[in-house]
Amino acid sequence: MTEYFVVGVIASTHGLKGEVNVFPTTDDPQRFKKLKKVILDTGREGKKELNIEKVRFGNKFVIVKFKEFNDISEVERFRSKELIVSREDAIKLEPGEYYLADLEGMKVVDEDGNELGTIIRVIQTGANDVYEMKKADASAVSEGDDTVMIPGIKECVKNIDIENKVMTIHIMDGLFD
Repeated sequence: MTEYFVVGVIASTHGLKGEVNVFPTTDDPQRFKKLKKVILDTGREGKKELNIEKVRFGNKFVIVKFKEFNDISEVERFRSKELIVSREDAIKLEPGEYYLADLEGMKVVDEDGNELGTIIRVIQTGANDVYEMKKADASAVSEGDDTVMIPGIKECVKNIDIENKVMTIHIMDGLFD
């Protein structure tokens, strides 16, 4: 299971006192109000734990002030860097809910239990999620035909078993064409 989740990406600086505009990648941007700390993935410098001092909301960004930084020059280099939280700091799930990141690597089977492939990516489209599946028999197919896009709708996705990492789907007409 995924141990860390991306909750936002630093888009730019905000003002001169070390605040940053964060593009939220979480379903609920209001969760930033409850966060006390995040981990900044700086890339070359590794991961740094940062304490959140203040959170405000702009039009499409969350404006965050970290206790560790007080000047624009200290945060400029973090543009396009991800802010992550550990699983223990992630939003608690209701029964039947799951984190999208936990679907990656999940085995996909049809209603008869035949293995079809593995989820390699989750795409959020707005209307419904789409799961990109690498076919189990990918070596036997021609180049470019080794993945299938599975719509995340109840007519297609019949069950998601997070514990056993198995997604059961109904093969709709045209899904594998």
